[in-house]
Amino acid sequence: MRFCIVGAGAIGGFVGAKLALAGEEVTFIARGKNLEAINAEGMKVFYRDGREEVASTVRATDDYAAAGTFDVVILALKAHQVGAVAGKLAPLYHADTVVIPMQNGIPFWYFHDHGGSLAGRHVQTVDPEGVVMKAIPKERLVGCVVYPATELVAPGKVVHIEGDRFPIGELDGQPSERATRISEAFVKAGLKCPLLDNVRAEMWLKLWGNLTFNPISALTHATLQDICEDPYGKELAAQMMKEAQAVAEHLGITFRVPLEKRIEGARKVGKHKTSMLQDVEAGRPIEIDALVGSVVELGELTGIPVPTIRAVFQAAKLLDTTYTSQALSIRGVQVDGS
Repeated sequence: MRFCIVGAGAIGGFVGAKLALAGEEVTFIARGKNLEAINAEGMKVFYRDGREEVASTVRATDDYAAAGTFDVVILALKAHQVGAVAGKLAPLYHADTVVIPMQNGIPFWYFHDHGGSLAGRHVQTVDPEGVVMKAIPKERLVGCVVYPATELVAPGKVVHIEGDRFPIGELDGQPSERATRISEAFVKAGLKCPLLDNVRAEMWLKLWGNLTFNPISALTHATLQDICEDPYGKELAAQMMKEAQAVAEHLGITFRVPLEKRIEGARKVGKHKTSMLQDVEAGRPIEIDALVGSVVELGELTGIPVPTIRAVFQAAKLLDTTYTSQALSIRGVQVDGS
């Protein structure tokens, strides 16, 4: 199959490299030093056990129009970055191209084929004015939940920390030949890619941890183990998870894992810095709207109160505004109001 990976960062680089090493044809949409490194040396993946893999057959370009058409387009970008590229994707499509968004949090497509009174609604927090929803035809979409932890440590170089699961499913929950083919390609690449009849339920299970541990860690600089072993941190995380669960259950979601087990699973990861904490330390914008703000919005839509989530969201938004601006100013980058 022909895969286009839009975004050659930590997840995109890992997925693209694994698919290419399994014999799939992979093209990255990248830019700058990342683009140069991939074309010069391929995409490299490093593992904790010392192994190294080099996907030398991949190619990279920054030209959407010249890239060609693909069987699968994977959007390996953060949620707040998708709007900037959504309108550029059309040249990558042929009649049957599938688009797989790989964002954390509530996705822009959440209410596509959802049913009920909220069917067809766009999530304002992650897709203001429905720009992405309008740009990407829903018929092309297949949902995906991303579990691996990876890090882009240098242009064209990704470190795999843990995980290999990429569950996928059609938005309407029905089985399909195209989803089966994609799953088979991922499995051939050494990845786990189960086919789901309710991809939203899996998404909520992943989000359950992300919407709590990410902002708490960003605000306190605590690791997953720190949060889960500290009585105040654990209590805060549990309260946020209870509020999120109430919203999800109102939307028809059933959690297959108890809250206590989810917290214990996070504790076992150890002294791991969440991606949001890594972004704060690097002075990058944090993915707060898709991970937390979207749940605040869904709470408002469903009438379910989420006071703890809202308070943490507001504090994290302030952190994002002040800390990121300060970091950019130190680097000499012009920011609004400076």
